[in-house]
Amino acid sequence: MDTTRAEPRNGFDRFFEISARGSTMSREIRGGLATFFTMAYIVVLNPLILGSGVDSTGGKLAIAAVASATALVAGVVTILMGVVARFPLALAAGLGVNALVAFEIAPHMTWADAMGLVVIEGVLIGILVLTGLREAVFRAVPTQLKTAIGVGIGLFLALIGFVDAGFVRRVPDMANTTVPVGLGIGGKLISWPALAFGVGLLLTVVLVVRKVRGAILIGILASTVLAIVIEAIAKAGPSFVDDKPNPKGWSLNVPVVPDKIIDKPDLSLLGHFNVLHSWQTAGVLIVIMFVFTLLITDFFDTMGTMVAVAQEGDMLDEQGMPPRTREILLVDSVAAAAGGAASTSSNTTYIESAAGVAEGARTGVASLVTGGLFLVAMFFAPLVTVVPFEAASVALVVVGFLMMTTVRSIDWSDYEIALPAFLTIILMPFTYSISNGIGAGVVSFVVIKLAAGKARDVHPLLYGVAVMFIVYFLRGPLELLV
Repeated sequence: MDTTRAEPRNGFDRFFEISARGSTMSREIRGGLATFFTMAYIVVLNPLILGSGVDSTGGKLAIAAVASATALVAGVVTILMGVVARFPLALAAGLGVNALVAFEIAPHMTWADAMGLVVIEGVLIGILVLTGLREAVFRAVPTQLKTAIGVGIGLFLALIGFVDAGFVRRVPDMANTTVPVGLGIGGKLISWPALAFGVGLLLTVVLVVRKVRGAILIGILASTVLAIVIEAIAKAGPSFVDDKPNPKGWSLNVPVVPDKIIDKPDLSLLGHFNVLHSWQTAGVLIVIMFVFTLLITDFFDTMGTMVAVAQEGDMLDEQGMPPRTREILLVDSVAAAAGGAASTSSNTTYIESAAGVAEGARTGVASLVTGGLFLVAMFFAPLVTVVPFEAASVALVVVGFLMMTTVRSIDWSDYEIALPAFLTIILMPFTYSISNGIGAGVVSFVVIKLAAGKARDVHPLLYGVAVMFIVYFLRGPLELLV
């Protein structure tokens, strides 16, 4: 990659530090496009998750309204990230958090109450940012453990890519085997979507090795075109037909040219939240536990994501922190509250942003592109659904490899840091959670240092974080008690 630093060409260049970070407008646009295509699935997936939940009154959220609000909030907060933090991160409704809201929180209260808790959580995180505590906590994390976070997220991304593409699948519980996951269907690649993914992955790998500009974006687009051709001929269909599984179908989006291109967005859910009523209906202790779980998840997921993305773009300082850290965290907290206010669940930074950085993005201009495309997606939702998981997942696997390469900077001969780093790396993909990996790394690091009689080597804030994660890991028994 060309890292030559040049003088800014104009005020726009100076504001976003395009030349100063060794980037160009073409790289930023390309990166913004790549990020959008790798995470555009959220416009379809978030409504399916939230729309399948039922609140305490039996109410359900309208899928079309959730889709429109998802695209709107993602577009606005991603543009805000570009302008305020000037960093190539994109934000949207957080996966995992939306499931928590839909299946654990909403059944105890109304949807408005549940989204009100998300707003409260976003405000609390904002206060932690403004007081400097959130940034101070992450500065207390050892540099090599931050590196491990980036590596773990890389493996997590690769696993997400393989699973979303159907290349790796969960082995049914009834199967007579102790293997939790396997290759394709019954250990065989026998579906057309798997072919589209495999060809797209090999093409992208070759392009990356040959250092072709736009390799990842080309891979996504080429895989999509191939998927459209395959579907037109083979008629694989969706993964579920009339609520019956179709293992050989496309995971989420069926790649067909839509009947209509433009659709009017439904923004009726904006402002439907209540921050006080849940305390009466669900009880104070249960509400506090829900807010704490949301807080911990958002608090550390974003920290891991921003470091991993900056690490991919070689933008970390000597303390392992990205530029304009406080601004990044502040926008993230605003996004969390905005997601609740629009009934899309907490919005957070997406690790898929690394796909844009891998394409050369280094500034907030890429976020402007991605955010603008989300806003356009409100009206062109049918076009967004053309790109299947199997095509977008190609980028996630390749980016996972690129992020994995920094593992060499961890001192594996020093077990006091190597073991926490290992737990951080391995538990992210194994538990399908960034926060779980960070928590395991922090808790084990503190315990090891205490056992070795090196308590002074641990930053005081890290003890508090370790206690918080212990409570987080024990939240199951604690919820039973309350």
